[in-house]
Amino acid sequence: MQLVLDLLHETMSSPWVYLALFAVAVVDGFFPVVPSETAVITAGVFAATGQPALPLVIVAAAAGALVGDHMSYAIGRRGGGRLLTRLPAQGRRRAVYAWASRGIALRGGLILAVARYVPGGRTAVTMTMGATRFPRSRFLMFDALAAGTWGIYSALVGYLGGLAFEQDPLRGLLLGLGLALSVTVIVETARWAHRRARPLPAMVEPGAEVPSAMRDCDRVPGAGPPPTPEAGAR
Repeated sequence: MQLVLDLLHETMSSPWVYLALFAVAVVDGFFPVVPSETAVITAGVFAATGQPALPLVIVAAAAGALVGDHMSYAIGRRGGGRLLTRLPAQGRRRAVYAWASRGIALRGGLILAVARYVPGGRTAVTMTMGATRFPRSRFLMFDALAAGTWGIYSALVGYLGGLAFEQDPLRGLLLGLGLALSVTVIVETARWAHRRARPLPAMVEPGAEVPSAMRDCDRVPGAGPPPTPEAGAR
């Protein structure tokens, strides 16, 4: 264990750590299995000892997140609709993208800030915004706010853990990761409670016209128009 801590100390003391944080945050924008938040929290823990510098950790993380989000947006804009239609209809990823579509319709660019604390939400929202041709200038404005607050939050969570256990970075890291996990659980619980509290749509009589909002609320951008009753009969 001491060997691991020594390796982490050496890595965090290197000036290259800022470039590494930037690169990890970029890749996480369109390949969400890369643990950018864990990397930033770890850097924040060691920043409590003086190396790396906390302000530079925040800047590197936020800048990387901003670039990664724009790459995801570009992917969605160029062919995201076709990619999303290939997702399994009942799969979790399809449900996340459907949630992103509803969030964009209801909250616009502000959904970018919330999406960072939903598993898989960041990529789903940015790619869906590209697929729906959300204005690029507004995307930049809202995403700069979201990336900046995420960088500050992730680095400070680690920094607080490092201050609490200055002589034991491992415990500080565990505390930081625990705080981040708690925030994710709170956000997911709030989303679950909101879905439970949302009233079910009223029953529609046979032959009556279905409101467009009810028809489209769970569709993924690029999926095409819903089938008509005549098409279903054939």
